[in-house]
Amino acid sequence: MSNKSVAIIGAGIAGLSAGCYLQMNGYDTVIYELHKIPGGLCTGWKRKDYVIDNCIHWLVGSSPGDNFYNLWNELIDMKKLEFVEHEEYIRVEDKSGSLIRVFTDIDKLEKEMLDKAPEDSELIREFVNAVKKFLKLDMPVDKAPEIYGLWDILKMMRWYIPCRGALNKWVSISAEEYAEKFSNPLLKKTFEYMFLPKMSVVFLIFTLVWMHRKSAGYPVGGSLKFARLIEKRYLELGGKINYKSRVTRIITDNDKATGIMLENGDRHNSDIVVSAADGYFTIFEMLEGKYINAKIKDYYDNYEIFPSYLMVSLGIARKFDDEPSTIVFPLEKPLVVDESVSYEDIMVRIFNFDPTLAPDGKTVITATLPTENYAYWVNLRDNDIERYRSEKERIANEVIEILDRRFGNVKSNVEMVDVSTPSTVMRYTNNWKGSFEGWLITPKMGFNRIPKVLPGLKNFYMAGQWVEPGGGLPSVLSSGRGVAQIICKKDKKKFTAKTYLGAPE
Repeated sequence: MSNKSVAIIGAGIAGLSAGCYLQMNGYDTVIYELHKIPGGLCTGWKRKDYVIDNCIHWLVGSSPGDNFYNLWNELIDMKKLEFVEHEEYIRVEDKSGSLIRVFTDIDKLEKEMLDKAPEDSELIREFVNAVKKFLKLDMPVDKAPEIYGLWDILKMMRWYIPCRGALNKWVSISAEEYAEKFSNPLLKKTFEYMFLPKMSVVFLIFTLVWMHRKSAGYPVGGSLKFARLIEKRYLELGGKINYKSRVTRIITDNDKATGIMLENGDRHNSDIVVSAADGYFTIFEMLEGKYINAKIKDYYDNYEIFPSYLMVSLGIARKFDDEPSTIVFPLEKPLVVDESVSYEDIMVRIFNFDPTLAPDGKTVITATLPTENYAYWVNLRDNDIERYRSEKERIANEVIEILDRRFGNVKSNVEMVDVSTPSTVMRYTNNWKGSFEGWLITPKMGFNRIPKVLPGLKNFYMAGQWVEPGGGLPSVLSSGRGVAQIICKKDKKKFTAKTYLGAPE
C-alpha cells in the first residue's frame, strides 16, 4: 500500500515543520512556495557585503533546559548553533538623557526599575513577582491539544491550575493599559516599547521568563540560516519543495480537499492538503470563503493582528561596541512614515552581536517602523513607482540623519541602504495586510485556540501563525508538529519523532 500524499502550501517554518514530521511518519509530502527561498517571514537577504535579518530577535528553546529545545532538536542539531544571550533586552531613553535598561536577569531588572522609578515601587514589585511566579512553570508542548487524552488533560491541568488566576489577570490587561498605571514617564514608555502596546502583559512576562532562564537566545547567522537548516532536514527526510510556485486554489471534491492549483494553471492532486500559508488568503481566496462559520468570520472582521512595518537597514563601516543590541530614543522632530503614521521615538537594532552579517569592523543597523497603513504602500508601489522609491529614499535619509545625531560618525560611513515596506512583505510572503506575524495576544483574544480544520471540509488542515495567536517561531513549530500528530491519529498511526543526529555520512 502506497504512502498517503500531502500537498503543503508554504515553506515557512510551519510548512517545513509539518513536512518534516509527516515525512518522519510515512507520508509523501511536497511543499509549494511562492518565493525562491524557505522561511516565509523568517528570512534575511544580502545587500552588497551585508546581510539583513528580518525576523529572529530571540528564539525560545535556545537552552537544553527548555521544553522547546527538545522540539527544535528534532529538526536541527541545536548543539551546532551558537546562541547570543543578551544582558539587556532593550534600553529606553528620554529627552533628558535618562534611561532604563531592561535586563534579561529579573533581579537586575527589578533593581534598575526601583533605582530609576522608586515612586512606582509597588507596581514594579507586582510585575517582577509575576515573572518570578512563572519561572517555575514548564508548559507541556509535546502534544497537540486536539488529540489530548485523559492523561494529557491531567498533565496540562497540573501546569495550569496553580497559575490560572495569574494568567487570567495578566492576559486581561494590555501593555499600554498597564503602562498608564505608572507615575514615572520613562517607565510608562519602557512598558509600551517592550513589545507592542496592544499586546497583553502576559506576553511581556513570558518573554522575560524565557530570557531569565537563558532560553531565548539569538542564533548567530540569523533567520535565513536558521530556516535553511530546517529546509535541509526536510529534504534529507525525502520531502520535495517546489519554489516559485504560487498556489491560487485548493481543489475540493464533495467537500474533500483533493489537491492544489498553481498560478500557471498546473494542478497537483494529493490525499491531504495542509495550508501553512496566509490565513485570510487560504480561507477567503484559495477556498473562496466556502468553509467558514460565524466565529472564523468574527476573527477576520474584528480581532487585532500584528501591524505591518517599514524596515530601514543600513550597512555602516564602523562598530558600535558600547551600545546595547536594541535601543529606543527620542527624536528632535517626528519621523513621518506615511500619511497616517509618524513617530516621536525610534527603535533601532544594532547587530554588533552577529559578526556574520557584516565585514570585520562594520555593522548592520535596522530601524523598524510599524504601520497599519499597508494599503498606502501597496497603492503607491502599484500606481506611482517613482514616488514609492522617493518616499523610501526620504525615510532612509531621515533615519541616517537621526542615527548620525544620536551616535555620531554614521552618515559618512553608510555603505548600504535598504528599505522594506508593507508592499515588500506582501509580495514575498503574501501575509494578510503585510502583518509581521498574525493574531495579537490582546485582552480580547486571550488564549483562544483557533481550530486547525475548517467546518465542512475533510482532508484539510491549517498550520502556522494564523491558527496560533501570538505567532512566533516556537508556536509555528508546534503547530506544524501538531498537524502531523492530528493526521496520524486520524489515520490510526502512532506518531513518532526522534532527535536529529545529522545527515548520514
